Amino acid sequence: MDLDLLSRQLIDRFQHGMPLCAEPYLEMARVLGCSEAQVLACLQRLELAGALSRVGPVFEHSRAGASTLAALAVPAERLHQVAERVSQYPEVNHNYGREHHYNLWFVLTGPDRRHIERVLEELERDTGLAPLDLPMLTAYRIDLGFALGENP
Repeated sequence: MDLDLLSRQLIDRFQHGMPLCAEPYLEMARVLGCSEAQVLACLQRLELAGALSRVGPVFEHSRAGASTLAALAVPAERLHQVAERVSQYPEVNHNYGREHHYNLWFVLTGPDRRHIERVLEELERDTGLAPLDLPMLTAYRIDLGFALGENP
């Protein structure tokens, strides 16, 4: 996908932090010298083109309480149904399929470890599938940002 100037500017300026305010898209537009409608239209184009997967915060999970990476080995014919059930939990910030015995992976975040364990137990009761629970032992921060520059 060829990125226009506004797309490159949005990605360069905001891939590591959106404004923390009541109207972040309006503030982004102010910084970039365009309208809020232009920012929103640009983000929509990027999403429709498959160049943008999400716009949202990334939290330092340890400050939010507890979290874990979890996985389920879901029979192929139930994958969509189980993924929908997993997504209903507010503690799940994303889930995704993988080509592996454990084919549904998700991250759970909650106020404490016991809360996470209760959610995993409930999921096991609901689905009949035993979750693989992989709490993080050591954090490593990898910056996946890429500077695009303003020139094509």
